Amino acid sequence: MATYVILSTLTDEGRKTIKENPGRILEVNKELEKMGVKVKEQYCVLGQYDFVNIVEAKDNEAVMKMSLELGSRGSVQLMSLPAIPVAGLVKKLK
Repeated sequence: MATYVILSTLTDEGRKTIKENPGRILEVNKELEKMGVKVKEQYCVLGQYDFVNIVEAKDNEAVMKMSLELGSRGSVQLMSLPAIPVAGLVKKLK
């Protein structure tokens, strides 16, 4: 499984949804698991993004499917970043 950092920003519609139903965040996490993307850690943050998620997925295609599915709903904008563990990088560089 590969690790990805997902940065997300809620749209006006997304903020309205979360305000009315905060549990929706956890419901979406369950939907992601059905798409093959497992949320390992999730943080609400201040600044340019609203959430930072650390997820695991089989491959880039699974993350792209997730991004297209969530983005098409109009409630969130996503930036997906593949993450390479530092220990693995150091090992490959030696």
